Amino acid sequence: MTSLEIIEQNERKIVVKLKNVPLQYANALRRICLTGVPVFAIDDVVIIENSSVLADEGVAHRLAMTPIKTDLTRFVEASNCDCHSEVGCSRCRVMLMIDAGSADTTRTVTSAELTSEDEVVKPVSDKIPIIELAPNQKLKLEAYARLGRGTEHAKWNSATVSVLTETGNPEDHILTIETTGALTPAQIVSAGIEELAKRLDSFKQVISTLG
Repeated sequence: MTSLEIIEQNERKIVVKLKNVPLQYANALRRICLTGVPVFAIDDVVIIENSSVLADEGVAHRLAMTPIKTDLTRFVEASNCDCHSEVGCSRCRVMLMIDAGSADTTRTVTSAELTSEDEVVKPVSDKIPIIELAPNQKLKLEAYARLGRGTEHAKWNSATVSVLTETGNPEDHILTIETTGALTPAQIVSAGIEELAKRLDSFKQVISTLG
């Protein structure tokens, strides 16, 4: 009988034993947990003012690679949203802002100053450095985050580590997941299993049409 046993779990990592699971399915789950589970990432940045030495594109890239906490219960991927809008709506995008005014000394702007319109969808840490501003330099911008998958870009990877190791039994495997912080490790595994089931079901439907 197929089953899953949690061996180790904390806020950053989960280790599970997949029992009586063929290798191809276990490896598919591993890959989905890494790049197939949707998470939020900043995808569009509107620079209002940037007098720093870092180009606008550099600022946008640093924001894009900042892990964002994700809520999959209230939001949908843009491709599945009823708004059908390039701009997005409250169901498929979240706006974040930075308004870092000038100071008399050099200072580092961190993710603590990246404020979100949503209480959940925000940086996983307030200590991530974004840019250094010299005296009298400013940075003001609007950033828009949306759900995506790592298969499209690494900024949407839900895990930093997704490793499968063997046991003495060829039908048992150890899956280790370390999260970026966007989702809990358990949420990644659960969403990965759901996604794998959907893909298998879609594949079965395609096969049935060929008969």
